[in-house]
Amino acid sequence: MQKAVIQLETLSCPSCMQKIENAVKGLNGVNQDSLKVLFNASKVKVDFDSETITINDIKKAIEDLGYPVVKSKVKSA
Repeated sequence: MQKAVIQLETLSCPSCMQKIENAVKGLNGVNQDSLKVLFNASKVKVDFDSETITINDIKKAIEDLGYPVVKSKVKSA
C-alpha cells in the first residue's frame, strides 16, 4: 500500500467534497476506509494499492470532475 496526499485548488462547497469522495471510493485499488477529503485544507488523503492503480489514475478521476490538482505526494505506507 502507498499513501497519497493530493492538494487541490480551494474547494468552495461541501458537496464538492462529497463528489470527490464518491469518485475516489469507486476506484479499484483504493482503500476506502483510509479516504479523507479535507474541506478546509482542500486535500485528499488516501491509501492505495500501487499494483492495481496509480496516483495518476486517482488524480485523473478528481480532475475529470472539474477539480484541478495542484500537487500530489506519494509515500510507502
